[in-house]
Amino acid sequence: VQLVESGGGLVQPGGSLRVSCVTSGFTFRRYLMSWYRQAPGKERELVASITIDGGRTHYADSMKGRFTISRDNAKNTVYLQMNSLKPEDTAVYYCNAFTSPSNDYWGQGPQVTVSS
Repeated sequence: VQLVESGGGLVQPGGSLRVSCVTSGFTFRRYLMSWYRQAPGKERELVASITIDGGRTHYADSMKGRFTISRDNAKNTVYLQMNSLKPEDTAVYYCNAFTSPSNDYWGQGPQVTVSS
């Protein structure tokens, strides 16, 4: 099982960034996909989730209207588009695939830094 994220980096406040998570080794289309983030000194928190067919999404309150999660089941990939970024969005962003506690996979987490 592999979840390989890309697209992190440094961006100015108000800017945009898209992170991607390409997966392999499991049946992607059967998994709930999510993005989490963890800032220094803070607990990991849910950013957004998307159902197996992409029909429903869920966002943490502070991300609503700014972030968009999407998936491409043909490419085994999930995306997180982040707009209107704020310094408090600085964190390591983790891709997660989940169907059950025994089928719960994580990516390595790209760093996203929002700073002028």
